[in-house]
Amino acid sequence: MGSLMGDFEEELQEVRDTFNSGKTREISWRKSQLQAILSLLKERESDIFKALNQDLGKHHVEAFRDEIGTVAKSAKYALGNLNKWTASKRVKLPLAAFPGTAKLVHEPLGVVLIISSWNFPFGLSFEPIIGAIAAGNTIILKPSELSPACSSVLVKTIHDYLDNSAIKVIEGGASVGEKLLQHNFDKIFFTGGGRVAQIVMAAAAKNLTPVTLELGGKCPAVVDFISSTWDRKVGSILIAMKRIIWGKFGACGGQACIGIDYILTQKKFAPTLVELLKKYIKKSLGDNPMESNSIAKIINNKHFSRLKGHLDEPLVKSSIVFGGSSNEEKLFIEPTILLDPPLDSAIMTEEIFGPLLPIITLENIEDSIEFIRARPKPLSVYGFTNNEKLQKRMISETSSGSITFNDAIIQYAVDTLPFGGVGGSGFGRYHGKYSFENFSHQKAVMMRGYLIDFGFRYPPWNNKKLQLLKSGLRYDYVKLVFIKIGLIKKA
Repeated sequence: MGSLMGDFEEELQEVRDTFNSGKTREISWRKSQLQAILSLLKERESDIFKALNQDLGKHHVEAFRDEIGTVAKSAKYALGNLNKWTASKRVKLPLAAFPGTAKLVHEPLGVVLIISSWNFPFGLSFEPIIGAIAAGNTIILKPSELSPACSSVLVKTIHDYLDNSAIKVIEGGASVGEKLLQHNFDKIFFTGGGRVAQIVMAAAAKNLTPVTLELGGKCPAVVDFISSTWDRKVGSILIAMKRIIWGKFGACGGQACIGIDYILTQKKFAPTLVELLKKYIKKSLGDNPMESNSIAKIINNKHFSRLKGHLDEPLVKSSIVFGGSSNEEKLFIEPTILLDPPLDSAIMTEEIFGPLLPIITLENIEDSIEFIRARPKPLSVYGFTNNEKLQKRMISETSSGSITFNDAIIQYAVDTLPFGGVGGSGFGRYHGKYSFENFSHQKAVMMRGYLIDFGFRYPPWNNKKLQLLKSGLRYDYVKLVFIKIGLIKKA
């Protein structure tokens, strides 16, 4: 079962001993653990649904979409590709190393610490666990204390389904996290906010431990409303509005690191955008969103007060054009739209992490690029436009962990794309093969023989050896031979 307060010496020694035994390096062990995760998700689905509803008020369909279905998909993808990922890869050698062979071999890092977040407690725990298992590591998971029901289910299910000598869950608050960070791990994977990330980095630096930080930031959505960019015949505007609403309110009630934080659009189109958003919020969530059971609640009173404080700023309150009501007892804040709140207000300088959607208006949609560039690099940028020129400029002139056009959040579920931030939104990447590589070391392996030994490598030096070195350090020596004997012409 999960450990509570303590120094965790016993748990850490056990997973270290398991790793040193070589057990987790076996492909059969890795596959058995990935299969066990699939069994866990299927057989304990109702327990997961119940915990997510208790901690976050998530509807079971949302819970399946974001935390069970996506994790199962990732586990299956890893199972289907594990043999290919773990295979060594031959690499070329220069003439000076002939005869010889070289390859890259993936080896596990060792004991890894995964610190997950409360907003997607199962998804953000199992996604890195899948990568760490696939790479052959042993694992200590520290889930968030802010989602206690989910943390409890993680403890029980991981204990019941996975190898307890290799994978352990340690529960607790900040003090437990601080104690864990005092130990020497081979890798730390942290999902959360920037303030705690600095603590993690400082602790890791003492042991030179490599770290992956999955943070957040203010993810903008550029909504280009020039009529020529919308195909009204196929209902593009309708689809765009639904995707924007989902990208803001539909994933954990706006408490998602890759959710839309604010919208940038042209001033003359803002009234139309506001009316469309109102229409489709009502269509998706009804006239009383709190009773719809389709939007998650705020995680706790502290975060509720923080969001309410944003709305209560006088100049911010006056910018509300839709919503704004709240219920502290039920930890619910109505989906709220704000038009041009002050750029120096907290709602525009801090990551919102809640169901508040500011719209910032610009004279020209191209001005959105400079607006984004002038701020910290976000985890994601979204562009709702079919204007290829604007798309190309957004790709080349802005920096973010990812950029998605005409949709939001969906990139998280794509195993063939890396997920991760840049700058203040984090560093390191995972999902699919990128998760496997995140928890692996690519070891260079080279094999030489004694049949041939080129003397130009060694002193005493002369100009002839210099000329031979210039040829010997090239990789296209086969081409040089073919040119020499006249089979191909010199370019």
